[in-house]
Amino acid sequence: MADFSKESCPSVKNILLLDSEGKRVAVKYFSDDWPTNASKLAYEKSVFTKTLKTNARTEGFVHDLHFFVTAGDDENELIIANVLQGFADSVGLLLRGDVEKRTALENLDLILLCIDEIIDGGIILETDAHTIAGKVATNAVDGSVPFSEQTISQALATAREHLARSLLK
Repeated sequence: MADFSKESCPSVKNILLLDSEGKRVAVKYFSDDWPTNASKLAYEKSVFTKTLKTNARTEGFVHDLHFFVTAGDDENELIIANVLQGFADSVGLLLRGDVEKRTALENLDLILLCIDEIIDGGIILETDAHTIAGKVATNAVDGSVPFSEQTISQALATAREHLARSLLK
């Protein structure tokens, strides 16, 4: 049996979703390269500024949102590009093509679930947009999720349902 280690799997350092001004919409870091929030914000601004000045790939830009996936120098660029494409496409599917900052913020729970389905601890799990969106949609619709594992919007919806039931009795 082959011996697999974390080092043998493709990994990413962070995944970023920034608005048209370079400000955070949704981000997740998987590396300790940026220990403080200030260093993370500075890094995000730096990445955003550098991509505006270059002919960076346009797949990471949808309407007024910018998608970024960064990794170490030794990672395969094609795999990282596939992660970027999967992230952008799955968010597009989940938001039904309305990929704008306002819609993204209204559905932030879905975007964060999307990131969790793509990457876990820096290890790439899935890159197919339809598979990712399907898993996220299933988790978002499934009412049998324990209250402690629900997102904030799911927990509020559950609380609203219980309150409505108790008032109707």
